[in-house]
Amino acid sequence: MKRRVFSTSLLGAGAAALAWPALAPAQGGPVEGQHYVRLSQPVAVFAEAGKIEVIDFFRYGCPHCYAFEPTLDAWSKQLPADVAFRRVPAAFGIAGFVPHQRIFYALDSLGLLATMHRRVFYAIHADRMRLDQPAEISAFMTKSGVDAARFMEAYDSFAIQAKLRQADQLVSGYKIDGVPALGIQGRFFTSGTLAGDNPRALTVTDFLVQRLRKTS
Repeated sequence: MKRRVFSTSLLGAGAAALAWPALAPAQGGPVEGQHYVRLSQPVAVFAEAGKIEVIDFFRYGCPHCYAFEPTLDAWSKQLPADVAFRRVPAAFGIAGFVPHQRIFYALDSLGLLATMHRRVFYAIHADRMRLDQPAEISAFMTKSGVDAARFMEAYDSFAIQAKLRQADQLVSGYKIDGVPALGIQGRFFTSGTLAGDNPRALTVTDFLVQRLRKTS
Protein backbone atom coordinates (compact mmCIF):
# COMPACT_ATOMS: atom_id res chain seq x y z
CA MET A 1 0.00 0.00 0.00
CA LYS A 2 1.41 3.37 -0.99
CA ARG A 3 1.72 5.68 1.97
CA ARG A 4 1.55 9.42 1.97
CA VAL A 5 4.63 11.27 3.18
CA PHE A 6 3.41 14.08 5.36
CA SER A 7 5.30 17.34 5.35
CA THR A 8 6.31 18.82 8.67
CA SER A 9 6.96 22.45 9.52
CA LEU A 10 8.47 23.71 12.74
CA LEU A 11 5.98 26.60 12.85
CA GLY A 12 4.07 26.88 16.11
CA ALA A 13 0.30 26.50 16.18
CA GLY A 14 -0.12 30.26 16.50
CA ALA A 15 1.95 30.88 13.39
CA ALA A 16 -0.07 28.24 11.58
CA ALA A 17 -3.27 30.08 12.44
CA LEU A 18 -1.86 33.25 10.90
CA ALA A 19 -0.86 31.35 7.76
CA TRP A 20 -4.20 29.59 7.40
CA PRO A 21 -6.17 32.35 5.58
CA ALA A 22 -3.92 31.90 2.55
CA LEU A 23 -5.31 28.36 2.20
CA ALA A 24 -8.91 29.07 3.12
CA PRO A 25 -11.62 30.22 0.70
CA ALA A 26 -12.83 33.81 0.77
CA GLN A 27 -15.50 33.07 3.39
CA GLY A 28 -12.86 31.59 5.68
CA GLY A 29 -12.41 28.20 7.29
CA PRO A 30 -11.13 24.76 6.31
CA VAL A 31 -12.99 22.92 3.56
CA GLU A 32 -14.37 19.40 3.91
CA GLY A 33 -12.81 17.03 1.41
CA GLN A 34 -9.85 19.37 0.93
CA HIS A 35 -8.42 20.12 4.37
CA TYR A 36 -10.13 17.33 6.29
CA VAL A 37 -12.17 14.20 5.61
CA ARG A 38 -15.52 13.19 7.08
CA LEU A 39 -15.67 9.45 7.76
CA SER A 40 -18.45 7.61 5.95
CA GLN A 41 -18.69 5.24 8.91
CA PRO A 42 -18.18 6.82 12.37
CA VAL A 43 -15.58 5.22 14.64
CA ALA A 44 -16.13 4.37 18.32
CA VAL A 45 -15.15 7.13 20.74
CA PHE A 46 -13.60 6.25 24.10
CA ALA A 47 -13.65 9.68 25.74
CA GLU A 48 -16.06 10.16 28.62
CA ALA A 49 -19.46 11.70 27.92
CA GLY A 50 -19.36 15.41 27.27
CA LYS A 51 -15.80 15.39 25.92
CA ILE A 52 -14.54 15.62 22.36
CA GLU A 53 -11.87 13.04 21.53
CA VAL A 54 -8.80 13.98 19.51
CA ILE A 55 -6.34 11.24 18.55
CA ASP A 56 -2.76 11.72 17.40
CA PHE A 57 -1.85 8.79 15.16
CA PHE A 58 1.93 8.45 15.08
CA ARG A 59 4.92 6.13 14.83
CA TYR A 60 8.08 6.42 16.89
CA GLY A 61 10.07 5.59 13.76
CA CYS A 62 8.46 8.35 11.67
CA PRO A 63 10.77 11.37 11.23
CA HIS A 64 7.81 13.66 10.55
CA CYS A 65 6.19 12.60 13.83
CA TYR A 66 9.47 13.28 15.64
CA ALA A 67 9.73 16.79 14.16
CA PHE A 68 6.05 17.51 14.86
CA GLU A 69 6.05 16.28 18.47
CA PRO A 70 7.19 19.52 20.21
CA THR A 71 4.50 21.58 18.45
CA LEU A 72 1.85 18.92 19.05
CA ASP A 73 2.82 18.57 22.71
CA ALA A 74 2.62 22.33 23.31
CA TRP A 75 -0.77 22.46 21.57
CA SER A 76 -2.15 19.51 23.54
CA LYS A 77 -1.24 21.15 26.86
CA GLN A 78 -3.41 24.17 26.03
CA LEU A 79 -6.55 22.25 25.08
CA PRO A 80 -9.77 23.15 26.92
CA ALA A 81 -11.18 20.80 29.53
CA ASP A 82 -13.83 19.38 27.20
CA VAL A 83 -11.24 17.94 24.79
CA ALA A 84 -9.78 14.49 25.52
CA PHE A 85 -6.45 14.12 23.73
CA ARG A 86 -4.60 10.85 23.36
CA ARG A 87 -1.96 9.23 21.18
CA VAL A 88 -2.35 6.01 19.21
CA PRO A 89 0.74 4.31 17.72
CA ALA A 90 0.15 2.94 14.22
CA ALA A 91 1.70 -0.19 12.71
CA PHE A 92 -0.27 -0.53 9.45
CA GLY A 93 -0.02 -4.31 9.67
CA ILE A 94 3.79 -4.18 9.42
CA ALA A 95 5.42 -6.52 11.95
CA GLY A 96 8.54 -4.36 12.21
CA PHE A 97 6.47 -1.45 13.56
CA VAL A 98 4.85 -3.46 16.36
CA PRO A 99 7.74 -3.22 18.89
CA HIS A 100 7.35 0.56 18.94
CA GLN A 101 3.62 0.16 19.55
CA ARG A 102 4.45 -2.12 22.46
CA ILE A 103 6.95 0.38 23.87
CA PHE A 104 4.31 3.10 23.89
CA TYR A 105 1.65 1.02 25.60
CA ALA A 106 4.09 -0.46 28.12
CA LEU A 107 5.21 3.05 29.08
CA ASP A 108 1.58 4.11 29.30
CA SER A 109 0.66 1.18 31.55
CA LEU A 110 3.51 2.10 33.91
CA GLY A 111 2.68 5.80 33.97
CA LEU A 112 5.97 6.71 32.30
CA LEU A 113 4.84 8.47 29.11
CA ALA A 114 5.36 11.94 30.55
CA THR A 115 9.06 11.28 31.12
CA MET A 116 9.84 8.70 28.42
CA HIS A 117 7.73 9.48 25.33
CA ARG A 118 10.07 12.18 24.00
CA ARG A 119 13.14 10.14 25.04
CA VAL A 120 12.06 7.24 22.84
CA PHE A 121 11.68 9.57 19.86
CA TYR A 122 15.12 11.06 20.57
CA ALA A 123 16.79 7.67 20.97
CA ILE A 124 15.52 6.53 17.57
CA HIS A 125 16.08 9.70 15.56
CA ALA A 126 19.01 11.42 17.28
CA ASP A 127 20.90 8.45 18.75
CA ARG A 128 20.03 6.18 15.79
CA MET A 129 18.79 3.34 17.96
CA ARG A 130 16.36 0.88 16.38
CA LEU A 131 14.58 -0.14 19.60
CA ASP A 132 12.94 -3.09 17.87
CA GLN A 133 14.61 -5.98 19.73
CA PRO A 134 13.96 -6.90 23.39
CA ALA A 135 17.63 -6.78 24.44
CA GLU A 136 18.16 -3.29 23.03
CA ILE A 137 14.85 -2.05 24.44
CA SER A 138 15.67 -3.46 27.89
CA ALA A 139 19.14 -1.87 27.86
CA PHE A 140 17.70 1.47 26.82
CA MET A 141 15.15 1.39 29.62
CA THR A 142 17.82 0.57 32.18
CA LYS A 143 19.99 3.42 30.92
CA SER A 144 16.96 5.72 31.19
CA GLY A 145 16.35 4.81 34.83
CA VAL A 146 13.40 2.52 34.16
CA ASP A 147 13.07 -0.86 35.87
CA ALA A 148 13.75 -2.97 32.79
CA ALA A 149 12.32 -6.22 34.21
CA ARG A 150 9.07 -4.53 35.12
CA PHE A 151 8.96 -2.76 31.75
CA MET A 152 9.53 -5.94 29.72
CA GLU A 153 6.85 -7.73 31.73
CA ALA A 154 4.40 -5.02 30.67
CA TYR A 155 5.79 -5.06 27.11
CA ASP A 156 4.98 -8.77 26.75
CA SER A 157 1.68 -8.73 28.63
CA PHE A 158 -1.73 -9.85 27.41
CA ALA A 159 -3.09 -6.39 28.24
CA ILE A 160 -0.68 -4.82 25.73
CA GLN A 161 -1.85 -7.27 23.07
CA ALA A 162 -5.40 -6.04 23.58
CA LYS A 163 -4.20 -2.43 23.22
CA LEU A 164 -2.49 -3.31 19.93
CA ARG A 165 -5.71 -4.73 18.55
CA GLN A 166 -7.60 -1.62 19.57
CA ALA A 167 -4.97 0.62 17.95
CA ASP A 168 -5.12 -1.36 14.72
CA GLN A 169 -8.91 -1.10 14.69
CA LEU A 170 -8.77 2.66 15.15
CA VAL A 171 -6.21 3.10 12.36
CA SER A 172 -8.41 1.00 10.09
CA GLY A 173 -11.62 2.75 11.15
CA TYR A 174 -10.21 6.21 10.52
CA LYS A 175 -8.71 4.92 7.24
CA ILE A 176 -5.32 6.32 8.20
CA ASP A 177 -2.61 5.35 5.69
CA GLY A 178 0.20 7.61 6.90
CA VAL A 179 1.34 9.54 9.95
CA PRO A 180 1.17 11.94 11.65
CA ALA A 181 -2.59 12.25 11.36
CA LEU A 182 -5.32 13.51 13.68
CA GLY A 183 -8.67 11.85 14.29
CA ILE A 184 -11.49 13.93 15.72
CA GLN A 185 -14.45 12.45 17.66
CA GLY A 186 -14.72 9.37 15.45
CA ARG A 187 -16.06 11.51 12.62
CA PHE A 188 -13.20 13.37 10.93
CA PHE A 189 -9.50 13.17 10.27
CA THR A 190 -6.91 15.59 9.00
CA SER A 191 -3.17 15.57 8.37
CA GLY A 192 -0.29 17.68 7.17
CA THR A 193 -0.93 16.50 3.62
CA LEU A 194 -4.56 17.60 3.72
CA ALA A 195 -4.09 20.83 5.66
CA GLY A 196 -0.87 21.97 3.99
CA ASP A 197 1.53 21.13 6.81
CA ASN A 198 1.32 19.54 10.24
CA PRO A 199 0.82 22.72 12.32
CA ARG A 200 -2.03 23.72 10.01
CA ALA A 201 -3.57 20.33 10.75
CA LEU A 202 -3.85 21.51 14.35
CA THR A 203 -5.71 24.61 13.17
CA VAL A 204 -8.11 22.35 11.25
CA THR A 205 -8.52 20.24 14.39
CA ASP A 206 -9.36 23.35 16.44
CA PHE A 207 -11.94 24.28 13.80
CA LEU A 208 -13.56 20.83 13.94
CA VAL A 209 -13.58 20.78 17.74
CA GLN A 210 -15.40 24.13 17.76
CA ARG A 211 -17.84 22.83 15.17
CA LEU A 212 -18.56 19.70 17.20
CA ARG A 213 -18.96 21.74 20.36
CA LYS A 214 -21.64 23.87 18.71
CA THR A 215 -23.59 20.86 17.43
CA SER A 216 -23.39 18.69 20.56
